[in-house]
Formats: sequence, C-alpha cells, structure tokens
Amino acid sequence: MPPEANGISRRGLLSFPVQLMASCLAAAEEKVYENLEYRAGRLRWSGGDVAAVAGRGGVRSNKSEGDGATPAGIYPLVFGFYREDRVGPRRSALPMRPLTQSDAWVDDPADAQYNRLVALPYPARTEQLWRDDRLYDLLIVIGYNMEPVVRGAGSAIFLHVAHPDFSNTEGCIAVRRGALIRLIPLLGPGSMITISA
Repeated sequence: MPPEANGISRRGLLSFPVQLMASCLAAAEEKVYENLEYRAGRLRWSGGDVAAVAGRGGVRSNKSEGDGATPAGIYPLVFGFYREDRVGPRRSALPMRPLTQSDAWVDDPADAQYNRLVALPYPARTEQLWRDDRLYDLLIVIGYNMEPVVRGAGSAIFLHVAHPDFSNTEGCIAVRRGALIRLIPLLGPGSMITISA
C-alpha cells in the first residue's frame, strides 16, 4: 500500500489518536457543572428540582451567628464530605473526602479559626461533623463567609441531608438523602448556589 493511499499519510494516521485525545481533554475541561437555586422550599437546577428546607430563622441577607437563618446570596459550592461507613465514596468533580470522627467546624466568633474545618480535640466551640443522626452522612460546604471570614456573620453553612420529618435546619439547606446522592455527580468546579426567600 502506497504511503498516501486514500489521501491519508502514515504520519496523519498516527497523529489521529493524539488529536482525538486532545479533543476529549479539551471537552472535559470545558464541562459545565450544575448551579443550584434555593427558593421557597425548592432546590432547583437545570435538570430538575426537589423539595428543600432552609433555616428556622428564614432566609436573610443579614445573617449572624446562632440566628438560625440561611444566608441570602450567591455562593460557591466548595467541597464535600461523606460518611464512608454509611454512603461510601461519591463520584463527583467537586473535591470530596471521607469524614473522620475528629472533623469539626469552628462556630466560635472569637476564635482565629472561625468558620473553618478543624480536628478535634479543639479548644474553641465547634460543631462536630461526625453525627449519629445521619444529617451529615453527605454534605457540601457552601462558601458563605469564607473569603474573607467576618467574625459573627455565621458559620457552618452546608447543603446536607434533611431531618426525617423535614424540619428546619440551623441555617443550612437540606434535601432528602436520595436527592443529594443524585446531585453530587452533577456538581464540580464553578458550581454555585443562589439562595433567596
């Protein structure tokens, strides 16, 4: 067979897999992940919506620590945790890691690590993330009051599993366990959540 048979050179034939791989990598880099919107008891995204619950203090633009309110605004979905003993690893382009029994979130405004993940034991007041009630079996950190941190403006705002009775949270957004499991693979770098009343 001559080198230019059918108009394709050997060099061209050999470069095709490289071009195809580059094309696939470029497509993967361009992937757009879902953004979420919470409004009036529903969590919505381009492919659907589910019932959701917010904080006992309602949705507010002037959230403060301990008020039970969910902060109104647009925030990044930063990373997530899962209980390996209960739900196992979750496939997602969002950074995910297993919870440990020492994981906690600082909710003491006087502490230098306020609204940050720490390991227990820790000297300041914290919220332990390893829970018996299954609410944090799977959770996504909502990037509220993180860059920069304003002391006293609220901490530990997550998207997590709802109470079985679907009661209000302490300021987070919560959905049924199965809904959160289905959402995790749709999230990735650049995913945002818009929260409004």
